[in-house]
Amino acid sequence: MVLSHRPGVPRGEVLSEAELEELAQRKPPSKTSVRGCLRKARCSASTAKSLLFRFLPVLRWLPRYPVKDWLLGDITSGFSVGIMHLPQGLAYALLAGLPPVTGLYSSFYPVFLYFFFGTSRHNSVGPFAVISVMIGSVTESLLPSEKFFISVNGSNTTIVDEVKRDAERVQLVATITILSGVFQVALGLLQFGFVVTYLSDPLVRGYTTAASVHVLISQLKNVFGVSVGEYSGPLSLFKTFIEICRKLPQTNVGTLVTAIIAMVAIFIVKELNHKFASKLPMPIPIELITIIISTGISYGVDLKSKFGISVVGDIPSGLKPPVVPKTTYFGQVVGNAFAIAIVGYAICISLGKIFALKHGYKVDSNQELIALGLSNFLGGFFQCFAISCSMSRSLVQESTGGNSQVAGVLSSLVILVTILKIGELFRDLPKAILAAIIIVNLKGMFKQFTDFRTLWKSNRVDLMIWIVTFVATLLLNLDIGLGASVAFALLTVIFRTQLPHYSLLGRVADTEVYKDVAEYQKAQEIPGVKIFRSSSTLYFANVEMYAEALKKKVGEATEAECNGPGVAVIELSGEESSAPAEPTLRSLGLPQPDFHAVILDFSSLNFVDTVSIKIVKNIFRDFREIEVDVFVASSSVLAQLERGNFFSSTITKQCFFPSVHDAVLHISGEQHTAPVRTCPGSPHHRHGEGQPSRPLSSSPSPQAHLSTKM
Repeated sequence: MVLSHRPGVPRGEVLSEAELEELAQRKPPSKTSVRGCLRKARCSASTAKSLLFRFLPVLRWLPRYPVKDWLLGDITSGFSVGIMHLPQGLAYALLAGLPPVTGLYSSFYPVFLYFFFGTSRHNSVGPFAVISVMIGSVTESLLPSEKFFISVNGSNTTIVDEVKRDAERVQLVATITILSGVFQVALGLLQFGFVVTYLSDPLVRGYTTAASVHVLISQLKNVFGVSVGEYSGPLSLFKTFIEICRKLPQTNVGTLVTAIIAMVAIFIVKELNHKFASKLPMPIPIELITIIISTGISYGVDLKSKFGISVVGDIPSGLKPPVVPKTTYFGQVVGNAFAIAIVGYAICISLGKIFALKHGYKVDSNQELIALGLSNFLGGFFQCFAISCSMSRSLVQESTGGNSQVAGVLSSLVILVTILKIGELFRDLPKAILAAIIIVNLKGMFKQFTDFRTLWKSNRVDLMIWIVTFVATLLLNLDIGLGASVAFALLTVIFRTQLPHYSLLGRVADTEVYKDVAEYQKAQEIPGVKIFRSSSTLYFANVEMYAEALKKKVGEATEAECNGPGVAVIELSGEESSAPAEPTLRSLGLPQPDFHAVILDFSSLNFVDTVSIKIVKNIFRDFREIEVDVFVASSSVLAQLERGNFFSSTITKQCFFPSVHDAVLHISGEQHTAPVRTCPGSPHHRHGEGQPSRPLSSSPSPQAHLSTKM
């Protein structure tokens, strides 16, 4: 490290922060005027073009689309993903408690819209299991089937009016989807893409794993062919599971056999697709093959009437006109909509960044938030439910040669053809087949249970977050569980800042590096100097502990050496004293410690508050009263200290240095051409001493007074 020096002054002189400010001519804080803001806000043609290209990225990349290199791969990829969208769209609509056609709409409109607004080239947006089960929990909570019972021909027998129920649920989900889109667009425009950072990777993985358990339990009724009540709120998962177990004797054997055969077939072929991925031009579309074969068998054998196997039912052809959301639902679903917006975005941006890193392009997190929000907002008017990105479809889009969202828009056209012409052919599709598709696709999320072993070895706090998130989501349901998980994760951050690592630093021989003397054998303390460091910033919640740790670290050595009659002991309290100054050690004739200076390494500080400023001022005062100089190194919070009225006639910037090594050179007299300058108001400055004498140990708390052991 080369130390900066003043021109015309010998190179060995160390400059304090005050001298550096004078030499470097620090600028005063900038003041933004209204006129300046208006000047910046003026629109020009170039600014308008830049904004247009930012919000419609397709205008930037589509004119430069390399047709010869990418088009064939995008066509193959689009068709492959499109035939995955079909069965998954039908299955995830069932999971959301909606009519099957809404799954097809959700695989068309949002995918088509994302083509214009998205920045990820490989994300496959559309229905996603976790989002679908979150929506399903809301529909079953607010609009359970019990609300739509009607009597049959005036008898005591009642059935569910599915037409009316589905119509009401479509309106409810449209409201949720539009609100989710509004939240996402608003956060994106406000540049709040960083909000997803509050969902750490362990939290997201624990949450999606728990959500996959919810998905599995919700589909068991379709696997066993039993009808169960619709539960919501805390413990609803366990209530559903208990009721399914009670009704196992009523299992429809035909439904169970159908589901098992489908699951085995889909699982085996998916494993073969994975094993021979490099040899296959495209994955075998086993899900599509399964629904085609099962629909044909169901229609030919009439599984519904002969074996009582539940089928999908009518799937209307054609596109539906837009529907207006029911405003009366806004207050009831606003919290769920926000949770869906955040979770959907977290999954989407995580996948987008993975593919961007792999293929060497950049994903704009705020624009992705806007793209997903507009896809949801506009799609909500056309009976779509909220979407996110699917790992399985995204991997297929990448592995089959997809290079851009041209593949995505082509996959949406496959769904469009299905909606217009083919959809009605799947009315005899058994629901057990869709349940089998959903369950097999959970395999990837269930693999996240292996996080236990990884996190146990790497980070126990992250493991705790994973476990708490998983358990809370299982017990409290998806919405409340997410809130509880985020709260717990933030508490762990606070907990970690309250229990940082405190250390005394020593210099590694022949270097300018300072390390913890307890961890590094070659790090030796500077004679007469204690260098104290905390691994965390200082604020109201931990500054008292900082002071106590300073007392313990700095005071232990002195107390061990000076344990006898007449030794000055520092006692600390938490409030600033207004009592008159105590006599000095020299005037009392008390023994003095073996160090004369303390350096507070502030390199870990990124902010300070009023409480921490007050305590640090007290630390300066307490050490000064026992004739110990205090210096601060590597501080990046000088401006905040100034605003907090930290500096005074006794505490100036002469006590602050750019690095620990500069402070050490200043104190230890290794500057060969300049005398040691002490801080104004320090004991050695008051006594007129050029070289500090050796005073006593101190402690880290706010206030100190001297007492004498008799």
